[in-house]
Amino acid sequence: MTDNLQLNSEGKLKHFLTIEGLNKSLLTEILDIAESFIGMNDQQIKKVPLLRGKTIVNLFFENSTRTRTTFELAAKRLSADVLSMSISTSSTSKGESLLDTIRNLEAMFVDMFVVRHGISGAAHFIAQQTAPHISVINAGDGQHAHPTQAMLDIFTIRQIKKDFANLKVAIIGDILHSRVARSQIQALNTLGAAEIRVIAPKTLLPSHVESLGVNVSHNLTAGLKDIDVIIMLRLQKERMSSALLPSESEYFKCFGLTEDKLKIAKPDAIVMHPGPINRGVEIDSKVADGPQ
Repeated sequence: MTDNLQLNSEGKLKHFLTIEGLNKSLLTEILDIAESFIGMNDQQIKKVPLLRGKTIVNLFFENSTRTRTTFELAAKRLSADVLSMSISTSSTSKGESLLDTIRNLEAMFVDMFVVRHGISGAAHFIAQQTAPHISVINAGDGQHAHPTQAMLDIFTIRQIKKDFANLKVAIIGDILHSRVARSQIQALNTLGAAEIRVIAPKTLLPSHVESLGVNVSHNLTAGLKDIDVIIMLRLQKERMSSALLPSESEYFKCFGLTEDKLKIAKPDAIVMHPGPINRGVEIDSKVADGPQ
């Protein structure tokens, strides 16, 4: 038996709520399975019967474009039946509790919930409360975790860089409010990245950030030296007070990635961004649209 809610009695994934607590073998297995589906996009019929007969419910309590549509598309390409709920028009807007919503959906014999919620721990709560046959995937909960986005980023890095052993990764921007950054850091550490640097003003870093297993820099120019992978993060203005930053233009001047600053990193460095991109704030358009 295991005390990790995400794992079943055999140590296999039952839910996917966070990277934390998952070992290198499990993360590598996820990456390997994902790689086996790459060729599907080249097929005339972009569909496999892996989830035929299964029903997946997308429960998005926060606005989302990329995450919601990609989950829906992925489920349909795996032949699942998909129900994407509009929370703003559901009974939750009439005062129904989260648990009552889950219980009603369970009665419809669904097999999986994909959950995005503004409160940290919401997906974990649902996984604790839901029926034993149902799996839960966390598509982002508050400032806590976004494991699927992190694994997509890690998969992209592996496709290009092949190995994590000697990799130096810089994560730049609003670390304080980024659930993606937390999950990326956990995954990179578990997979053995050589170094993870977080580069941000002090006001956009969580307290005791070094305990996450990262090196900290408040200077973009110094922090980019010898970097293999650059991950840019947007300013999550909807989660912050205006006092955290003087202005967007001042932020771009100090922490925005431009072509000149990119030259400080290794020549074959790659630039990534989980989106949405705020051009001219954290990244220049020439870099965002450039070859790297």
